[in-house]
Amino acid sequence: MFARKGFHSARVGDIAEEAGVAHGLLYHYFRSKDEVLETIFRETWDLLQSDTERIEHSGAPLREQLRRFARIYLGSWLATPDLVSVLVREIARGRGVGGGWIEIRGVIESLQRMIEAAKNRGDVRRDCNAVLATWGVYGALEEILTGWVLGQLPAREPDVERAVATVVDVAWAGLAA
Repeated sequence: MFARKGFHSARVGDIAEEAGVAHGLLYHYFRSKDEVLETIFRETWDLLQSDTERIEHSGAPLREQLRRFARIYLGSWLATPDLVSVLVREIARGRGVGGGWIEIRGVIESLQRMIEAAKNRGDVRRDCNAVLATWGVYGALEEILTGWVLGQLPAREPDVERAVATVVDVAWAGLAA
């Protein structure tokens, strides 16, 4: 409903109807449509956090870790375009969710640990600032998703694969020792 109507135009009654539940029942589980959006964000982000930690602990080289993360992050557009559209429009580019930046910290910290571990192994340049490199990688991926949501970039399966390869290649070119 948020993807179709936008957050501000969607009414709680619309959400309840879409979910096939009574209007009052929705209020039994959620205090407001804001809480519905916050729940969507938190549940989605928790899944990404788990995937990111799994990648971090995989023991794969950094370039492969970055590729896996980028594939999950950008691949979400093909799997759940409505969800990604809502998250980008209403949270990343919109008003955000209460403590939203606190929730993304775990993913960012996991990516940063991947880069720092590779740096400690000698795979990444010694002068690399892992914090800035992390935000550079994450920011590139976020902007590509935003381009797809806003219709500024093509977004079919080959485009996703090309975007994953490009971000990883560019990041690795700057990171590699």
